[in-house]
Amino acid sequence: MKVQKFDSVWDAIESDPAVAANMKARSGLMIEIGQAVKRWRTTQAAAAKRLGLTQPRLNDLLRGRINKFSLDALMTIAAKAGLKVKVHVSRAA
Repeated sequence: MKVQKFDSVWDAIESDPAVAANMKARSGLMIEIGQAVKRWRTTQAAAAKRLGLTQPRLNDLLRGRINKFSLDALMTIAAKAGLKVKVHVSRAA
């Protein structure tokens, strides 16, 4: 049996490299936003208001419900959270 190694879980479960790249970007943003919210040490309701979201929508983000968020939406939320987002593009191996 041949063992396969992947750079990320998304590369392992997504057959389309474009979909895997999108999922990696979305999950990374969700993690960073969640960490920013945690650093605020406030309620979800107050954090949601600060981000321009409803509390249930923020809860979806904090619980990792990735399919409920587009990359575009997460970029906007990250900016509202005071995060600087950089996109790095390189040639595929």
